[in-house]
Amino acid sequence: MKVKVKSLGQSGFRFQFGDVVVYTDPYLSDHVAESEGAEMHRLFPVTIEPGAVTDADFVLISHAHLDHCDFSTVLPLAKASSKCMIVCPNEVAQSLKGRGISEKRLIAAREEWIGLGEGLRVMPVPAAHTEIEHDTDGLLRYVGYVIEYQGRRIYHAGDTSPAMALLERLKQLTPIDTAFLPVNERNFYRERRGIIGNMSVREAFQMATEIGVKVLVPIHWDMFAPNSVYLEEIELLYRLMQPSFDMKVYPEEI
Repeated sequence: MKVKVKSLGQSGFRFQFGDVVVYTDPYLSDHVAESEGAEMHRLFPVTIEPGAVTDADFVLISHAHLDHCDFSTVLPLAKASSKCMIVCPNEVAQSLKGRGISEKRLIAAREEWIGLGEGLRVMPVPAAHTEIEHDTDGLLRYVGYVIEYQGRRIYHAGDTSPAMALLERLKQLTPIDTAFLPVNERNFYRERRGIIGNMSVREAFQMATEIGVKVLVPIHWDMFAPNSVYLEEIELLYRLMQPSFDMKVYPEEI
């Protein structure tokens, strides 16, 4: 069964699983530029104002960084979609509670299946950003999500680099049909500026191959100039490496 997808830029997506609408890491403001300077002005246009998002049933947040947990987005979105639930790491939940989100609307991203609807559930998995880390309660600080819909599995990685523990966990959850993987590589010059990168394009292709996905969607490459990747670079490596999976950029359905 096809899933409708709308890209929001960076790691943000709107997924429609039948009657259930799920948003992942929505970033619908220019909050990062306001906090860190004009060079971090968003390049991907805002497709919908946060306060106009009235259709969210669930929001999945991978970690606390501003381009993934943007209070300028999440708070008005949660007000507009007044019944939506938010799945997130514990430290994100504590921050949202401190900003007025009811604890009843927050679901801790524990490493267990969470039901979202009929035939729809999600499993939080580790993310290495740059390492796999746990908070003082033993819960993951950074997560990705494996979403299962009608028996088909989709992996949204959040922010991560490859790690053995992550690969082993994903292999336990195979087959994974489609993977949304970040491609904004870590490098010395970005880290010197305080930018935490993720896996490279080549690493993302290798990871997708290792876990046996059918489709790869590259993410986290299009929002900020200092942290961007050229689309031509992604497409060139895909042609040269000739991996076994299909690649889709800004898919409208998967």
